[in-house]
Amino acid sequence: MQTGVKPMSHTIADIATEFEIRPGQVYTVLNDLGLDHDGTSFEGDNDTLEMVKESCLENMDSKVITLKPNCTPRDVANALGVPQAEIQKSLISKFKIMKAIANPLTEDEAGRIVTSYGFELALAEGPKPKPKVDPRAAIKVGGAVKRPPVVTIMGHVDHGKTSLLDYIRKANVAAKEAGGITQHIGAYQVMLDEGLITFLDTPGHAAFTNMRARGAQVTDIAILVVAADDGIMPQTQEAIQHIQAANVPMIVAVNKCDKPGANPDRVLQQLTEYNVIPEAYGGQTITANVSALTGEGVPELLELIILQADIMDL
Repeated sequence: MQTGVKPMSHTIADIATEFEIRPGQVYTVLNDLGLDHDGTSFEGDNDTLEMVKESCLENMDSKVITLKPNCTPRDVANALGVPQAEIQKSLISKFKIMKAIANPLTEDEAGRIVTSYGFELALAEGPKPKPKVDPRAAIKVGGAVKRPPVVTIMGHVDHGKTSLLDYIRKANVAAKEAGGITQHIGAYQVMLDEGLITFLDTPGHAAFTNMRARGAQVTDIAILVVAADDGIMPQTQEAIQHIQAANVPMIVAVNKCDKPGANPDRVLQQLTEYNVIPEAYGGQTITANVSALTGEGVPELLELIILQADIMDL
């Protein structure tokens, strides 16, 4: 290996295309060679690149796709080189598995998808445990302070905005508000292992449209709460307009999935009518099925918020 040469970044998709194999097969080669990668590229000098290519050539007939533990539908799609929407559709229609595109899959779930494409799943060695840190401490990266994301919860009255925040905070907020409706913008910080999230709870009455709009304009991420049984309602439409006008990332929490008559798929279809295209339909909008009553899906929703904040590099 050459010395004194700065490692270059090499794109996995380019190598997969060159040898007419799947990106996940390149993952297998990289894993066997002990080379780390982020799913899209790896670093190495020219000798390393040639070594990878030679190994790919020797293993073109291998049907092993290597993924890291707790891989997501997005990871599987990237490994197989197929659209994310195709994997999402396969999960729901073929395997009856409801998982957001960024939610972790079990080894069995990931294996079933990979096998359906004619490949065998292998799991790479998992990441080393991270040292425990105080989530209240600010994280400094390159001299800059990484602050907690500010998240606004918006949506139609009675769709469970306050109940969802209440579950997250483990405090009975709704009982303290007249009629169960938040009458002011309240700010609450929630402490997770990954750090802090600052939540803004905005009013639900139509008379507070302007206040809701101000809430959207001071936020980093907007959570649009839509009831799975009611679907899109007038105040949902208003909330969508405010979020789009503020040009902030939106995560849709499809709430009340525990109720009889809940139809999350109908909600996703309705969203497309307002230029909100869920990832399940090939768009950019992240969605999560939750229940503020049982807590189902709430941990995954929080994980999506942290992931979005990391992408935004706040």
